[in-house]
Amino acid sequence: MARWAASVSESPVYDGDKLRAPPDYREWIYVTTGIDMSYSRINLPGHHMFDSVFVNRAAWQAFKRSGTWPDKTVMVLETRGAESKGSINKRGYFQDADLMGVELHVKDVQRFGGDGWAFFTFEDTGKPAAMIPRDSDCYSCHKAHGAVDSTFVQFYPTMLPLAKAKGTLAPTYLQDLAQEKPAVR
Repeated sequence: MARWAASVSESPVYDGDKLRAPPDYREWIYVTTGIDMSYSRINLPGHHMFDSVFVNRAAWQAFKRSGTWPDKTVMVLETRGAESKGSINKRGYFQDADLMGVELHVKDVQRFGGDGWAFFTFEDTGKPAAMIPRDSDCYSCHKAHGAVDSTFVQFYPTMLPLAKAKGTLAPTYLQDLAQEKPAVR
């Protein structure tokens, strides 16, 4: 059985055609947290959630140098419910202790070909997960709207300035950005 060897490597670990979730991803580089983010215009009143993103250390170091993601990048999206009542909190939200989901966005050119990226969704991080099929919307959406290398760096406040400075923002993202801002007359 394959094991995740965090002390040796933070590269993806596979069991056949399935990916194992890294057990220590919360010790990786924290990227950002969003609240109630959605790619749909549908609003779910009364339902709030946080999503936090972590990336393996080697990928973060490479991104700082180049403004792009190296092969063997592993990004973890962790989703948790939002709570508003607890302890001394009088307003605002905090993360629930229960995981709603974990998704991995992995760059492994040899294994996945093309741009090298693949997505995995874990119902149980203790069990390996199969790759999300290539015809799923996540692939086309990330390719069309990702700020850097099909990743949503536009939502990562410490990374977007690096990508701007390195000149690595995707033309499709820059086009999206231009369409968001009204023309100055």
